[in-house]
Amino acid sequence: MKKVRLLVVLLLAIFIVISCKPNQNLNVNDQNIHRKWMLVEYKDFTKQELTNLGANMDLTKNSDAPNRYTAKMGCNGMFFTAEFNQGKAKFSGVGSTMMYCDGKMKLEELFGKDLTLMNRYKIEGHFLTLTDGTTSMKFIAADWD
Repeated sequence: MKKVRLLVVLLLAIFIVISCKPNQNLNVNDQNIHRKWMLVEYKDFTKQELTNLGANMDLTKNSDAPNRYTAKMGCNGMFFTAEFNQGKAKFSGVGSTMMYCDGKMKLEELFGKDLTLMNRYKIEGHFLTLTDGTTSMKFIAADWD
């Protein structure tokens, strides 16, 4: 009887240890990054200006082009390639359509230039922050109420 109890306790202890071990293959931040984000803080732009321009970045996964994403900073559609891995980010191939929109080009120009410099990301709650250590871009999840 003592051996059975000891075996049950030992199996229970092993189960608890295995259950509490963090899953290194699952990075919650990587999963949560793939959604649409609204830009709320960037350089000297006010939150109201960013909202009025509808400034957003869509990081939703596309099965046809898994690392291709889009953004809109008030005028032109923007596109780029991005990779995210455990807090590190790499942006490249930034381009856009070529329309002129009076009074709406400054944000688009600065964002397009700075995006390729962003090399880290952090998700806290419903907020995503991209940074290169000097410049930061803060977003809020578009599907958050």
